[in-house]
Amino acid sequence: MSETSIKLAHFSDLHLAGKRDGRGLARLEALLNAVIDAGCSHIVISGDLFNSTDPGDWLVIREVLQNKGLYSWDKATIIPGNHDLINLEEEMRIYNALNPDADGRAKRLRKKMNEFSSLFRELITGDDTVTGFPYIKVLDYGGVKISLVVVNTVFPWNNIDNPLGARGNVSRGELGALFDPSVDKALRDSFVIGVIHHACRIYGTDALIDQAFDWTMELKNRDELLQTMQHLNAQVILHGHFHRFQTYTAGGIKVVNGGSFSYNPRRYSEITIHADRTFTQRFVDV
Repeated sequence: MSETSIKLAHFSDLHLAGKRDGRGLARLEALLNAVIDAGCSHIVISGDLFNSTDPGDWLVIREVLQNKGLYSWDKATIIPGNHDLINLEEEMRIYNALNPDADGRAKRLRKKMNEFSSLFRELITGDDTVTGFPYIKVLDYGGVKISLVVVNTVFPWNNIDNPLGARGNVSRGELGALFDPSVDKALRDSFVIGVIHHACRIYGTDALIDQAFDWTMELKNRDELLQTMQHLNAQVILHGHFHRFQTYTAGGIKVVNGGSFSYNPRRYSEITIHADRTFTQRFVDV
């Protein structure tokens, strides 16, 4: 059936305490019920599912989505955040913190990314195939065609360049892959949405304390990412990481910060996309 408009729900930064976080999981189920009742066709969760890098915890998210009938390629998109992939406590132990082996840190991050991609493979490829980032998901609703361009922004902990594990960076390989002609072909005639974890803007003020905070949280090659999204004609970018529900413009693109479920589990961002590729956005309190 052809649709004239499609609603997409977006929220972020669940920061659940673990698979036994009954209160947090109950709140997540309530939010998902509201999203379903609102008639949203797709949900995006933009990272930091748990304060844990344990795949056993991630599995709970899959089970919750399955129980709600949302665990399918066409209904949900989930990406990891830095809390999902970087075990900060382990990285900061003396034997790792003083170890100059950057390759080892990168290897640990790749291992976690592979575990994440494997666990949620049905949401990434739609089958049992395991692939990495970036990836593209084209959702055709007849009258409305939506394409999600999903990019990883988490990079390894480093005691100098990423001491809190919260700075972001997109690898040149990922950005380069998005300039392949096949990507332009896949996105043709669709409403393009970029999905990342790290923010395109934090405070951006002259206050020194805010500038220091910006540095610990920033997306290092933000401009390169924005140039890539401009090339792909993205109309919206969705992210989390910086725990504010807000919208702003970066590189001429509308950016929506999904805020933090852990701060307000009763709010999500709703984007309504129309057949003429116009859209509206609002934050919904349930």
